[in-house]
Amino acid sequence: MRVISKRRLWEFWERHPDAEEPLKAWWRIVGDRDTQWRHIHDVKTMLTGVDGFNLECGIPVIVFNIGGNKYRHVARVLYEHQRVYVKAVLTHSEYDAARWKEQICLGLI
Repeated sequence: MRVISKRRLWEFWERHPDAEEPLKAWWRIVGDRDTQWRHIHDVKTMLTGVDGFNLECGIPVIVFNIGGNKYRHVARVLYEHQRVYVKAVLTHSEYDAARWKEQICLGLI
């Protein structure tokens, strides 16, 4: 898989240093060139704490639990192109506020 982009990950761990190692571990697994996903079942087979669903606007996203479920990482996976787009890395309160859903639907992130 090709992960786009690592910038959102490191911007998050700059603010939350305890998220650095779990996010780097996620990057090593997902960003490995040998990692190939065809659908959400492949993702769930490889990683635990994963949930996939469609936003109200119809955009499919995958939410990864990061750091022992301390943080949430929201991504969009384009299986046909083998790309993972990092949309947001959030604390639980940011995730629960659900503002990120509207931002993704509007193309802001």
